[in-house]
Amino acid sequence: MTSLTLAPRLDLTQVSDMATAIRAHAGADLVLDAGQVTHLGGLGLQLLAASARHWRAGGHTLTISPRSPAFDEALAIFGVSLDDIQSEEAA
Repeated sequence: MTSLTLAPRLDLTQVSDMATAIRAHAGADLVLDAGQVTHLGGLGLQLLAASARHWRAGGHTLTISPRSPAFDEALAIFGVSLDDIQSEEAA
């Protein structure tokens, strides 16, 4: 299983680069490290949701662990559950 560290700010300025980095790991199980995320914007959230759908369709796992308090708080503000943006529950 491969791990990829997410940028601290997942917003318009970073989403394109993060999408490229995530796509580079398509076809394999992937862990996204959100432990250093300080800001999760709407585009970042869309990227994660689309990635989870892609990983589910491919039969692979996409988990997000660890997660920063700011990341979890942003999910709550958006009204999104962790299950919506990963394909398997993180340990």
